[in-house]
Amino acid sequence: MDAIYHERQQGQLCAQHCLNNLLQGPYFNPVGLSEIAHRLDEKEKSHLTDREDISLVEMTKILEQPSSNMDDSGFFSVQVISEALKVWDLELHPLLSARMSHAAENPVDQNAFICNHELHWFAVRKLGRQWFDLDSLKKSPLHITDTYLSLFLAQLRAEGYSIFVVTGILPTSEADQLLSLIPYEPPPPPHSSEGKAARVSKSPQDFDSIEDEDLAEAIALSLVESRFPDDKSK
Repeated sequence: MDAIYHERQQGQLCAQHCLNNLLQGPYFNPVGLSEIAHRLDEKEKSHLTDREDISLVEMTKILEQPSSNMDDSGFFSVQVISEALKVWDLELHPLLSARMSHAAENPVDQNAFICNHELHWFAVRKLGRQWFDLDSLKKSPLHITDTYLSLFLAQLRAEGYSIFVVTGILPTSEADQLLSLIPYEPPPPPHSSEGKAARVSKSPQDFDSIEDEDLAEAIALSLVESRFPDDKSK
């Protein structure tokens, strides 16, 4: 786990953390992302004002509008993240789009996802042959078994997250190379009655390192159903 690059949350810079954790290195900072946001703003405003019939008042209002791609808190839009990834020849596609139906059915065949809910962004990426949740709000990366990945993404969608598939060839990293040779081995689950009770009381995302994948899947399903009872009727 020590080889995995993992930026922890600072202020509202989760877009930066998301990108750097995805790419496994300190490639982006607030200044660089702000420049991308400003370029996008100028392009959008130029498109809106490039009309022969536009009035001076309307043009002034458009030009004085605040940025739609960033704010003072450090939040950046999906357009900024998408534009930043183009530097690496990577693209973002909504998981639920028709083009990504194969990814929705078999997420383990992909290489990475970016997840967004309101102002928070984080990455889920395959390193070596294993999946890891690289959320900057967490203390460290969390291993996700192949069996649990579909459930994990389904839970995020139920909680209102938008999920994007990252397509293209991700840059290699020390963690990727190391985990390809020596896969991460999660600690064995506790076997005492106290340990079992503690495990059942956890939320689904805490089962990322459980070796018994069948148990993890059964518990995760029951937790999702109990948390979202209305889904049964749909």
